[in-house]
Order: sequence, then structure tokens, then C-alpha cells
Amino acid sequence: MNPLRHPVFRWLFAAQILSLLGIGMMTVGLALLAYEHGGVTGAGKLLGAVFALKMVVYVFLAPLAEVVLSRFERRRVLVALDVLRFALLLLIGLSDSLWQVAMLVCLFYAASAAFTPLFQALIPAVLTDEKTYTSALMLSRLAYTFESMVSPMLSALALLFLVSGSLFPLAALCLGGSVLALSVSGLPFKPASRQKRPFAERLSLGLRIYFRTPRLQGLFLLNLALSCALAWVLVNTVVFAGLQYDNSDFYAWLMAAYGAGAALGALTMPPLLNRSSERVLMMGGCLFFGALSFLIFLPLSMPLLMLLWAGFGAASSLVLTPGGLVLTRSAEKEDQPAVFAAQFSMSHAGWLLAYPMAGWLGSVLAPQLALAILGVICLLITGLASRVWPQDDPLVRTHAHPDLPPDHPHLQEHGVEGAMRQHSHVFHIDDLHWRWNP
Repeated sequence: MNPLRHPVFRWLFAAQILSLLGIGMMTVGLALLAYEHGGVTGAGKLLGAVFALKMVVYVFLAPLAEVVLSRFERRRVLVALDVLRFALLLLIGLSDSLWQVAMLVCLFYAASAAFTPLFQALIPAVLTDEKTYTSALMLSRLAYTFESMVSPMLSALALLFLVSGSLFPLAALCLGGSVLALSVSGLPFKPASRQKRPFAERLSLGLRIYFRTPRLQGLFLLNLALSCALAWVLVNTVVFAGLQYDNSDFYAWLMAAYGAGAALGALTMPPLLNRSSERVLMMGGCLFFGALSFLIFLPLSMPLLMLLWAGFGAASSLVLTPGGLVLTRSAEKEDQPAVFAAQFSMSHAGWLLAYPMAGWLGSVLAPQLALAILGVICLLITGLASRVWPQDDPLVRTHAHPDLPPDHPHLQEHGVEGAMRQHSHVFHIDDLHWRWNP
């Protein structure tokens, strides 16, 4: 069950960690660059525009990139995209104007929109045992959590000896390590053979599977519910700490507590998944986050506030960690990259909505009231998800193909006889099964 015993996954995990560190250091470098050009009043607007651009690129480019790149060998595609990101980071460090930086950052996010879903879909192809893959999801979530804490510390340490512009070459060095790890990983997988389809049909394949599968509709709604409330934590914690204590140091303590809670939530995921379904855990995480939001009105001391932020982190891990398992169970292996790309696109569409909403509410209302409103929205969307994603959701479903000829390969594969051609198997939306309730 330990995925790090798998030689290919070890290198993939190393590539993920190095890639995340590089992106984290790049983000710190962009924040410092925005401050240098925009000052106190303009830095937030510049950085907000960069992140909004990132979300737009992620939403619209991920499905397109998957279609274009699906016919190529996966390791070469991943290495090529990482080399491109490495080169773009070097060019960002050499640029001396904002428009050049904006163009290069846009290209970097475009490469990431192509890289990340393909990389995520590769993990279940490497780790075919479900329990081992569940542990890999835990490690992946831990990597994201620790990156958010380690990257700023490494950046601060580097700035003791170097100027701020040097963060981009250091970030490129991390991406270079990711390139090396992918190159020596020994990935044996070639692109899945697919039937030839028109380009428009291939482009919409992932989204059609995504929105015709009830559990994936529920996954989308639960990600949206979490993003609405979690966006407040990511956007307004610094405002809350400043108003509450007039000391920005408390912001760092609160976010450290959030990271610790997220790490603890990820660590508990494998045993929890042995006892409960992904649906129960993800909905529980959203309900937990929404309920915790109302505690912000209590006169909490700093240790209790840190405990509250740790609860936010644990709740977010309950929602985010099992998502990969839900995706792999909901599509055939050859369609999984398209479904991962659809999930990547739609989850970032939720963040594209949540970030501005959290920022606007935090600017026109008291931070506590803004969080409570977003907590209510989180609970309402979770309630909708519970209706969309049925509690009785078996993987094996009984259905019929009365329209298929008796000698059709699908019917022969499952030994189907009779006029209605009724049979049971693990059910996915695909070319032969385009309705969930046939």
C-alpha cells in the first residue's frame, strides 16, 4: 500500500514536489515584482489580475490541450512541457517590463494547464491498486500543503543573499529537477488507442462524461461549495488578522495552523476511506467547513483561532483528497485523461467565481459576516450536491442494449443473451453508454 515503493511513482512524486516548489517560488517572485511596480496601493490589483488570468487560462485551455496532446507519448509530452516551463521562468527573470512578464506568465500557465491534468491522470495508470492509489492521493495533498508553507520560507532564505529577481532562476532550477526526474522515471506508457472522432467531439468528450455522470456532477458541486468558503480563508485571513490584532505576524500563524490542519486531514484519509465512501467524506468536509465558519463570531483567543484555522485545513483536505479516486472510478482508462482535464477546468472555474466573490464581500462587509455568508453558500451548495450525487451509487449497474445486434463484441464480452440484452458491469459513460439510466 506504500506508493513510494513503486519505482516509477517515486520519480513522479519527486517531479511533483520539485514542480510545486518551482511554482511556489515563482508566485512569491511575482508578488514581489507586483509590489515593486505597483507599490502598496497597486500591488494587490496587479497580482489579482495575474491570478485571474491564470484561472481563465486553466478553465479554457486544459480540455483543448488534452485533445491536442493525447496522441503523443506521455513521458515525452510531460518532459517537453516541463522544459518549456523551465525556459519561460528563465525568460521571466530576464524581463524588465510588465507586458513581457505578463505574456511569459500567461504562456507558463498555459503550459501548466496542459501539464497538470495529464500528470494527474498518469498516477492511476501507474498505481493500479486502489488502496495504493488512495495513499498516493494523500501524498499528493501533503505535497500541496507543505509547498504552501515551504516555498515562502525558501524564498525568504534566498532573499537574505540574493535580489528578488533571482527567485525566478531558482524556480527554474526546481523545474529543471522535475525534468530530470521525469526523464529517468521509466514511464512505459504510450498514448491510449482511441477511435477516430471529429475534433469537436474529442474536445467535448471529457465534459460530456463529466456532466452525464451524477457522481461527477456532485464532485463539481462539492468543489464549488468548498471554494466559496475556502476562498475567504485564502483572501481575507490577512485582513482579519490585521483588523483583529493589528499585527501581520498573526496572519502567518493562522495560515501555518491551516496548513497543519490540511496535512493532518490528508494523513487520515486512507483509513477513513476504508470505512466510509468518498461521497460521505467529501460532503462531511463541506458541512464541517460551513459549520466552522460561524465560530468566527465568537470572541476566540489566538490559540483557539489557530485551532479554528486548523479545522478549516482539515475540512478542505476531506473534500479535495478523494477527488482523484472519484474520477478514476467514473471513466474508462482511455477516457480518464479527458475527464481529469474536465475536472481541472471546472474546478478552476469555481475558483474563478469564488476568489472575486470572497474579495468583494470582504471589502464591503466585516470579515466575520463575509465568512458567515460564504459558509451559508457552502452549506446550500452541499445540500444540492447531496441531491445530485445519489446515496445509492453502485459502480456495477444493470442495464440493457436492445438496439445492439446479438453478435456485438460488447454483448459477447459479457455473455449476454435474450431479447433485451440485459447485463451488469462497472458502468461508465462511453460510446455505448451515453445515458446514466438507460
